[in-house]
Amino acid sequence: MLTQETIHQMKTAHHPVAAFSYVVPKVHRGYAGQTLYVNVDAGKIETRPVTDEMKRIFVGGKGFGLWRLWHAVGPETKWNDPENELVIASGPIGGTILYPGAGKSLVVSISPLTGIVVDSNVGGHFGPLLKFAGWDALEIQGKAERDVILFIEGETGRVTIEEAPLEGVDTYPLTEQLTAMYARNEADRGNVSVISSGVGSAHTRIGCLNVSWYDPKRGKARVKQAGRGGLGTVLRDKRIKAIVVRTPGMKADSNDPADIKRIRAVGQRINREIVELDDEQNRMRRVGTAHLVEIMDDYDLLPVHNFKFGSHPDTPKINSRVWDALFTQTHPDACIYGCTMACSKGVDGYRVRTGPYAGYVVTVDGPEYETVAGCGSNLGIFNPADIIELNFYCDTYGIDTISFATLTAFVMECYEAGILNRERTGGLDLRFGNAEAAIELLHRMARGEGFGAIAGMGVRAMKAHFVEHFGADPAFVQDIGMENKGMEYSEYVTKESLAQQGGYGMTNKGAQHDEAWLIFMDMVNNQIPTFEEKAEALHYFPMWRTWFGLNGLCKLPWNDIEPADNALTDEPAKVPEHVANYVALFSGVTGQEVTKEDLITMSERVYNFQRVFNLRLGGGLRQHDAIPYRSAGPVTAEEYESRADRYDKQLRERVGLDPTGMTTAEKMAALRQYREGQYEGLIDAVYARRGWAPNGAPTLETLRKLEIDFPGVVEVVEGKL
Repeated sequence: MLTQETIHQMKTAHHPVAAFSYVVPKVHRGYAGQTLYVNVDAGKIETRPVTDEMKRIFVGGKGFGLWRLWHAVGPETKWNDPENELVIASGPIGGTILYPGAGKSLVVSISPLTGIVVDSNVGGHFGPLLKFAGWDALEIQGKAERDVILFIEGETGRVTIEEAPLEGVDTYPLTEQLTAMYARNEADRGNVSVISSGVGSAHTRIGCLNVSWYDPKRGKARVKQAGRGGLGTVLRDKRIKAIVVRTPGMKADSNDPADIKRIRAVGQRINREIVELDDEQNRMRRVGTAHLVEIMDDYDLLPVHNFKFGSHPDTPKINSRVWDALFTQTHPDACIYGCTMACSKGVDGYRVRTGPYAGYVVTVDGPEYETVAGCGSNLGIFNPADIIELNFYCDTYGIDTISFATLTAFVMECYEAGILNRERTGGLDLRFGNAEAAIELLHRMARGEGFGAIAGMGVRAMKAHFVEHFGADPAFVQDIGMENKGMEYSEYVTKESLAQQGGYGMTNKGAQHDEAWLIFMDMVNNQIPTFEEKAEALHYFPMWRTWFGLNGLCKLPWNDIEPADNALTDEPAKVPEHVANYVALFSGVTGQEVTKEDLITMSERVYNFQRVFNLRLGGGLRQHDAIPYRSAGPVTAEEYESRADRYDKQLRERVGLDPTGMTTAEKMAALRQYREGQYEGLIDAVYARRGWAPNGAPTLETLRKLEIDFPGVVEVVEGKL
């Protein structure tokens, strides 16, 4: 029970390590004009200016994060070196509550999973509140000697680093404690946002950051996740228990926009569309992203048993109708003020069954589609209660549900293939469908115990470990280990979408759907049949989604709700009316008149800069864009034979082979040769479209055209061409 006495005892035990006072600037045209640097080892806190060139070239959000990180680290810097940073930023549109989805924070660091740069976006209130406290970005470096909390107080202009010995680190209790501790009163809790992680982040490389917002109707602090790439692991490696910001709440004019009437007009238009059309399109306001479960199953895209299959007879047990009944539907849930999309669902009154919080009655945020598909069908688990249990513990331990699910699916297939056994797993019977074993594996990962410590390294590290210590076939584990660049795949089966294979493989940060989700364009609607059309899509859509990350925006209001006449437009996949909204939104906030082409150019600069950053850290080349074969085709005879009619037809019509009389192994080999050739052809087309050399490095001409030919950038690229 959280009491005032408990809060007082915890707060009293805080010992100030360093303090810094500043004059809180008035945000102007979306920018505070400065960033905050904190070194938790040296106790150094200082202001750094935001220049006009920073705004022009890097815009904000992840652009600012990449630029600050570039100057903080060197080519040899590793994720757990003190000089590695966590940089957190919103963007010029972040906190514009007249338009839905303007509450994103972008977090940038060197990843424990990939060894290269990672960025992850997250909802909640932190990014906007940080900006309105006077900071366009927060840059954290160093490693504290003991656990600390960083507190940013935007009302009086004060930043403190405080030793915090009494609080635990797990998100579930810690967020509640710190929200109560740092709010001036009950009404002030909505002005507090907490970034935390958990014990699982300290013992794995797949740690996530949990970012809070206060839900006054539930009377609880709730969380969203910056899940990908191990950012929570970086936070805990720095001995940071939490980051807290408090500042007076967001208002319609907090960004000091150049033309608030223009913003209000486009905001009213899309808000009306969402309210009127959502029920018939995606039901995001009712079930959130869980509406995708049955859609993916219908199109053979739902991952089942480590991405072997794309559908399952038991999917109705975990589809959106099930979650609709479990989610608390007393009001729309939004993780930022003013978002009519309101997709942040939760399960209230859940009684935890296992582990250190057994018996607690909690609100579980989600599950989202990725968690349902990953911790559900991909593990062969079709009991909603088991998925909720995994969801809760991943969040409170600070573990990414996507990486956990995909690495556990890999473990389960290795177990069933005989690579693992009870002796090697510490007694866990890790077969598909064994929810009890999956939950126990999660607890052991969080404790860094036994086989849990091995699993917590991620799929790429496990592949090497299984080969070296368990005699696994290197080719087999490479084929079924669903990771790219060290990051575990998110939850879509891509065997029949070459474009989505490229969307996973040719990313800057590893396999995730944030950059390009092209399955329906490619596989269902057949809108991009040629290499050139796929390459154009793999240029435009990553750039478009990158733009959201520069500005502090959620992508869901862009195309998860479409205008009623969108199908009649020339480019329905781009949702032209909403693109025009974003042009008006950026111009209306910043006062800088732009075109839709300008938005893509903004993203090209940052995207190519990130590619060069990866080159500097030892990645970013063609070999790093390779994908595990399971994402392109069947690895096992079981997979081939489950879709034999489809694959036999493809051999006839695409490969030009008659499969009659061929063994399954022969048919698989022929199909593999064809599909791997197709992927290599796609790489050639995409690199040419992006202005990259055949080895994957941006050309000097591309750098000059984009005005990012800074001396250090050119030096890195010249060494790779």
